[in-house]
Amino acid sequence: MSVTAATTLAAVILGGWLTILSQDRFWRRDHQRQWRDIRLAAYMGFLTAFREYVSYALQPASHITAVPRPSAPYDMMPFFDEAGSTYKERLEAAKTSVRLVSARPGVVRACNEMIRCARLLAADRADHDATAIAAERFEQLWSAEREFVLAARQELGLAADFEISLRPTPGVDPTGGVASRSSLAAWIHGRE
Repeated sequence: MSVTAATTLAAVILGGWLTILSQDRFWRRDHQRQWRDIRLAAYMGFLTAFREYVSYALQPASHITAVPRPSAPYDMMPFFDEAGSTYKERLEAAKTSVRLVSARPGVVRACNEMIRCARLLAADRADHDATAIAAERFEQLWSAEREFVLAARQELGLAADFEISLRPTPGVDPTGGVASRSSLAAWIHGRE
């Protein structure tokens, strides 16, 4: 009788332990799925705000002024009229959202590079017509966007080891180390 009771007690304990493990695994998967959805929404919002900002900066009727930053790196800071301020504020808010939810520094660095390139484009637009902006500025801008997309895909657990276009893929940088950016960015920056 004591063997039967001990076996029953052991089965109950083992069953409870397995149920707890199963529930814990389920909770972790659900938690990861929720964070993935939150990150995806933040990244999509950022990309949308980025595109709207760039689109506004390139409109012929947009009014942008630029002044030198008073401290390092002393680059030009764009300032928008009232209509453009909405796009700037939306982009800044989306950038903050990305910084809040991202789990990887590579995503934040790519986000910062996109912001830097968009600001440089807007500063160029302050002094030039949209058609007079150098093609290299646009290549940098779209390369930065692609880097962000690749970093975000990697963080979200999606394939990030593919190229978006048919451009050449150098595998090693000139110093003999492994390239730290994607082959797309290495190709674009290597042409400069």
